[in-house]
Amino acid sequence: MKKQWQKVVQLVMVAGLCMVPCGAGAGEKPAAKEKKAKLQIEGSTTVGPIADAFAEVFGRKYKNVSITVKKTGSGDGAAALIDGRCDIATMSRFMKAKEFKKAVEKGIMPVAHAVAMDGVCVIVHPSNPVKALSSEQIRKIYKGEIENWRQLGGANKVIVVISRDTSSGTYETFHKLLMKKQKVAKGVEYVNSNPQAHARVKTTTGAIGYVGLGFVDKSVKALKLDGVMPTRKTIATGKYPISRPLFMFTNGYPKLGSTIHAFVTFHLTEKGQEVIEAKGFVPVTNY
Repeated sequence: MKKQWQKVVQLVMVAGLCMVPCGAGAGEKPAAKEKKAKLQIEGSTTVGPIADAFAEVFGRKYKNVSITVKKTGSGDGAAALIDGRCDIATMSRFMKAKEFKKAVEKGIMPVAHAVAMDGVCVIVHPSNPVKALSSEQIRKIYKGEIENWRQLGGANKVIVVISRDTSSGTYETFHKLLMKKQKVAKGVEYVNSNPQAHARVKTTTGAIGYVGLGFVDKSVKALKLDGVMPTRKTIATGKYPISRPLFMFTNGYPKLGSTIHAFVTFHLTEKGQEVIEAKGFVPVTNY
């Protein structure tokens, strides 16, 4: 049964890569009704800034299209696409096999559009003297085996451990690639979004957390991970250990010429690349 669903996933990816129309996007109206079209986008808080920026550009170009962007997490985006509540699901992780299975059972055929590259950046307060950690040290922090910065060459200060909530695609990436799916300590504090994780670390001298590259600024400090600094270059080449693509999912390949098609392929244009770079992420194109 597992192999059958793996085949379904492979077929869906081939459909997306070959750009072969597989049916209209979820909730898309016929061309005759596009004058009052609504474009509903839901999902990742990481991809949210990209979706917001794309929506701003499209709002100026498509005056008769109402675009709504909801940012509550990758899992929520997948659920919304499966239930037909959105046209585009933004996700900072790939859709899970069980999500594909549920989608197909409901007549939904998810197609992935990789719109940018990102890195999950481990951040601390700018006053923290620690500049680099290994994957093993971070795992021990999140497992509760290292509890004071003094154990890592820092100040005698208790480590306040911040994590994204478990429905987040950023959490999924961190949990899989860095934590190796090991259980975290009970005292870990969970937050609902990248902005909340950023704010918590920014205002807490002993904190450690993780956010997407687009949320790293001067008010927090990104650490070297296994000797590699998270930069556009190290993320684009995959040298940074927690690099990942960011996705927009549609129900089938969207109808050519539709607003949905224009939105999910905007990243392939020079203007789309400029928007992605302006938001601090890494384009998949290189003009």
